[in-house]
Amino acid sequence: MNAKLLGQIAAAISDATRRPFKTRSATPVGGGDINQTYRLEDADGTRYFLKLNDARRYPMFVAEAAGLDAIASTDTLRVPRTIAHGIAERHSYLLLEHLELHTHGDAELLGAQLAALHRRTLSRFGFARDNFIGTTPQRNAWKDNWIDFWREQRLGYQLHLAVENGYSGQLQHLGEQLLGTLPAFFAGYTPQPALLHGDLWSGNHAYLADGTPAIFDPATYHGDRECDLAMTELFGGYPAGFYAAYRSAWPLDAGYEMRRDLYNLYHILNHVNLFGGGYVRQAEQMMQRLLSRV
Repeated sequence: MNAKLLGQIAAAISDATRRPFKTRSATPVGGGDINQTYRLEDADGTRYFLKLNDARRYPMFVAEAAGLDAIASTDTLRVPRTIAHGIAERHSYLLLEHLELHTHGDAELLGAQLAALHRRTLSRFGFARDNFIGTTPQRNAWKDNWIDFWREQRLGYQLHLAVENGYSGQLQHLGEQLLGTLPAFFAGYTPQPALLHGDLWSGNHAYLADGTPAIFDPATYHGDRECDLAMTELFGGYPAGFYAAYRSAWPLDAGYEMRRDLYNLYHILNHVNLFGGGYVRQAEQMMQRLLSRV
């Protein structure tokens, strides 16, 4: 990282925190494949977490900050506090509170606190701004009807992107069929517009030294709480105690297992658009299974 860029970022920290900050070290931190990440530290040991990318990626950081702020405002789950974001030297950046994170902690508390987050509901589905799922734009225009939201702004949008990326044929045929049958998955079930993390795979949670759970890298919006739970199951990484604590705080409704696959299809379609390959067949097989249930 060049000195001029580092100086402008240090100045942004000073402006945001109203205390002088002069970077003594900028240590690269691993764990992500979208952004460059660093731990910034000054002479007295104060640390901040820096995400850095090309200037054209700045909307991603603005959206991430909005999601973190929304979750933080609920006082339910710990998230890194947003310090500042901006553009400097043809780079975009996001500065966050630095948290010392660990892989093990109080998973039961994570389950209970996630349920508490989900109880922060609104009257409509969506979010105050569009954001991103990975690097893919995620549409969040407000909708009164959840099925319409999921059809138009989740599955339908990903299928549209798939056409643009050259994935037609069977994927689109099955997708059209599935979009037409969505109401069948919600018979007797009316989702509430819960505040969601939105991308809660196992890599987006960790624990502080005392075991307190923390979540980060959100794709926040108000939607069916089952979306977050479904994502935790897609790639694994959450222990049984997490699910038991969540269900104890807020039992899941009948039909979750079927809707879980419907919600995870969104993420697999996103992987189709990001990576292609075997995700195309996986998405087709998921849609075939879903269609066989209605």
